[in-house]
Amino acid sequence: MSGPVSGPPRRWHGTGRWILLALVVGALGSWAWLRGDGAADRPETLAGDQPAVERLVPPGTRIVVAALNGTTTRGLARRATRALRDAGFDVVASGNAEAPTDSSVVYVHAGDSLWAQWAARAIGGARIVTRPDASRDLHLTVVVGRAWRPPADPFDP
Repeated sequence: MSGPVSGPPRRWHGTGRWILLALVVGALGSWAWLRGDGAADRPETLAGDQPAVERLVPPGTRIVVAALNGTTTRGLARRATRALRDAGFDVVASGNAEAPTDSSVVYVHAGDSLWAQWAARAIGGARIVTRPDASRDLHLTVVVGRAWRPPADPFDP
């Protein structure tokens, strides 16, 4: 004569399922991590990681730039720096311009005039002025004016 077989108490039955689920998820995660699947070779891209400006400067070309804010709005030199770097320029200095300006200007100190066109395109348009200056280690100076609308900032939590 045998009676009903009793298992673990009911309260453990639900908890056991959660423990089993956690073990399965952990095992799958460990397997995927160890397997690698080349994921370590390629960076993850999130919507906020995408540059706001297309790359314009060819790889291997170094164009040294200063980005200046020609407005009273704080932070525009930083945002211009980001846009120019996304486009491939080597921004080595940023700050405020000596005087405010309504429109953006790219000053060409040395180098190819095509570089100034790329810089103007990177910031959404600017007037180009040739102002040779061999005493500076800059190819271009980009001054953003009051009419400049910076690209959207990427999401940065």
